[in-house]
Amino acid sequence: MNKIITDEAVDAYLGRIGVTRPSVPDVEALRELHIRHLQAVPFENLSIHLGEEVVLDPAALVAKVTAGRGGFCYELNGAFAALLSALGYRVTLLAGRVVGPDGSFGPPFDHLALRVDAEEPWLVDVGFGRNSHYPLRFDERGEQSDPSGTFRIAETEEGDLDVIKDGELQYRLERRSRELVDFEGGSWWHRTSPKSLFTRAVICSMLAGEGRVTISDRTLVTTGPTGRQVNTLAEEEILPAFREHFGIELERIPQAGGRQEDGPQEAGV
Repeated sequence: MNKIITDEAVDAYLGRIGVTRPSVPDVEALRELHIRHLQAVPFENLSIHLGEEVVLDPAALVAKVTAGRGGFCYELNGAFAALLSALGYRVTLLAGRVVGPDGSFGPPFDHLALRVDAEEPWLVDVGFGRNSHYPLRFDERGEQSDPSGTFRIAETEEGDLDVIKDGELQYRLERRSRELVDFEGGSWWHRTSPKSLFTRAVICSMLAGEGRVTISDRTLVTTGPTGRQVNTLAEEEILPAFREHFGIELERIPQAGGRQEDGPQEAGV
C-alpha cells in the first residue's frame, strides 16, 4: 500500500471494530482484527443502489468504514489493507476470480483478497462471506479448520491458488502484487453491468453471534444455533432493520433494478 492512513483514522477504525491498538503486528492480533472486522463491518452493496460514488482510495475507503458503513470486496479488503499497513503488517493486494453458481469463473479482477505477512504469510479476506472467520496460512496446502468450515488452498497448473471450502471451489487467486487502481475496472463492472449480481439485488450481510444476519432486498434472513429464519420486511420496516441489525442510518430505501433470490455470491448467505 502506497498510502498510509493517519493515526486518527486508525484509532477511529479500531474503535469501529472494537479492538485496541496491538502492541506488535503479530498473528494473534491479526486473528482478532479479522474476526472483529467480520462481526462489525457488513458486506453491503448499498452504494450501488443509492447512487453513491465508490472511490477506490485508501483514505476514502477507511472513511466509509469509520462513518458506519461497509462495502463490497474492493472496499472492505481495500480499507482493511490500509489499516493493517498502518499497524505495521506487510500487505499485498491479490486479484481473484469468483466461481459462479454455474461453476464458471467471473471476469478478471472479480475479487480482491490480501496476503498479509506476520512472520508467516496469511490469506486475509474480510470481503467474501463464504470465506474463513480467521486468516488462513497462505503457504499451507493441507486442510485448515475454521469455525465456518474446512479450507484448503491448492496450487493450479498455471501457478495460481484455488481457495476451497468444504470441498467446493470458492475463488482462484493470482499471486502477483496488485494496486488498488488495478481493480477500478472490476469495481465499475460490478456496479454497472446487468450481468453483475450486485446490480440485481440489494444485499447487506454480517456475522452475528454464532450465525449471520442478512437483508436481501425486502427479506431479512438470520441464521444461528436455532436454524434459519426468513422474514419479509414491510416498507416501513426496512430502514429500521438496517439500523437495528447493522447500525446503518439511511435516509431512503435502496432500490435494486432487479431481483436475485440468492443474493450476490460473495455474501455467502
